[in-house]
Amino acid sequence: MLLLGALLILTFPAPNLEFLAWFGLVPGLVLIVRSPTAREGGMRAWWLGAGYLIAALYWMTPEIGPAVLLVGAVIGVLWVPFGVAAQKLLRPPVSWPRALAALVVVPSCWLLSEWLRSWQALGGPWAVFGVSQWQHPAVLALAAVGGVWLISFALVMVNVALVLAIGALPRVLEVAVRPGIAVLGAAAAMAGVGVGPLAFALTSASTPVREATIAMVQPGVVSNAVQRVDASERLTAELSRSGELSGVKPDLIVWGESSTAVDLTLARNGAQLQKLEALAREDGADLLVSQDATAPGKGHEKWSVLVGPSGVKGIYVKTRLVPFGEYIPFRQQLGWLTKISRAAASNMIPGTGAHLLYPVDRAGKPLPIGVLICFESAFPDMSRVDTDLGAQLIVYQSATSTFQGTWGPDQHASLSAVRAAETGRPAVQAALTGVTAAFDARGRLLAWMGQSSHGVVSVRLGLPPTSAKTFYDRAGDYVPWSAVAIVTLATLVMFANSRGFPGRRAGVKRGHEAQYVAGQSVPQ
Repeated sequence: MLLLGALLILTFPAPNLEFLAWFGLVPGLVLIVRSPTAREGGMRAWWLGAGYLIAALYWMTPEIGPAVLLVGAVIGVLWVPFGVAAQKLLRPPVSWPRALAALVVVPSCWLLSEWLRSWQALGGPWAVFGVSQWQHPAVLALAAVGGVWLISFALVMVNVALVLAIGALPRVLEVAVRPGIAVLGAAAAMAGVGVGPLAFALTSASTPVREATIAMVQPGVVSNAVQRVDASERLTAELSRSGELSGVKPDLIVWGESSTAVDLTLARNGAQLQKLEALAREDGADLLVSQDATAPGKGHEKWSVLVGPSGVKGIYVKTRLVPFGEYIPFRQQLGWLTKISRAAASNMIPGTGAHLLYPVDRAGKPLPIGVLICFESAFPDMSRVDTDLGAQLIVYQSATSTFQGTWGPDQHASLSAVRAAETGRPAVQAALTGVTAAFDARGRLLAWMGQSSHGVVSVRLGLPPTSAKTFYDRAGDYVPWSAVAIVTLATLVMFANSRGFPGRRAGVKRGHEAQYVAGQSVPQ
């Protein structure tokens, strides 16, 4: 089961075998269905989920060591309801009521596990199953309707439908032929595959009301903090000087996360700030940089700092921190990890929440942007809050040099495509060492600079009106809340059936069942 769970990670970057998501759960589901008891089915699902998470986070092993195994083993328990539901509803012979219930309840149980583990205290929503479809705008159209959660639901439903169809074949599970169930499974699978393209055809992105050119600076692998700033400055200066970038006229220039290691608000760092002001003046565009420093009277924080020709214009402090990388959950119990890995030596201080920054474009108009830092792109609610505040563009700043050469940076960049589709806002990500990427309002890829590259990526984006909202923007997380209701109802029904209510069993509880024997009267 561990291996079957781990194989699902091939649907994500960098392998990008996303088509496997539509049937990759089938082998695991078949083994769960063949469990002798629901308890055993739940245990097998636990191992499936653990394998999935460990593979999804393998690239964090140098950073947090054995905590990767710990995370997989502990969080994997959230898949137990998925296994119990699959074993009870899909075990042969499958009746029509159980088949119909399985198509709704089993995906809801999977979705419940994803939603619960997305809570910041449990690590956050990394490798949510629906993100695997980031390259397919036709499928991402579901994100505009119900967020990434709706894509996950559709993927799991298709896998359940295939198991129903397979279960109706006597050569596989040695049961009586059930052509009706097989047809139901095939029809549900086709519906699950087709609902995304249907949503894409029936909806459209908001008509852009303005355009903006965004330049994203990726200096590459530069370990020294001073040299890193110098590299970013040199690339930024090329935008206004003669050379290969001289034709680019950006409205905003974005640097990666931790692009400077000094506090730009302190007088002693005035020389660094003056250099940035001069760049903004020469290039005719505000700079969005990122500082990784300890502010006076505070702890260690990460800031996004908007710098214009006349100084600092706005600041956003990173709110959602990376578990183990920027803080250690339950540090009193898990602090020993710092002795055997590169886990955070001390906990960073989180910010107070989302707010917009307002660079000025070349026409002199304010450009409302939602700015989030690195890991925060994993959280659907954060980009949705920025959209509610009136952002026309979502900007992410990232630094993944620690995980250079792994699948981690590619997985991270793919999240921006889903956030763009969810909010109906273009999304860009500027990274120090890759991946730097840009997506339009439907999640279509516009630019991609990989891990081994360095330079400046510029894109021209059509921006929607501040009032434009997708259905998901307006309705919020109704899909996972519906899954909670479905799982709760299914649990109550299962409990009622196990207790013999109403009238499922004859006889008196803890007594002998009444039996009718030919030629005899019933005992009084």
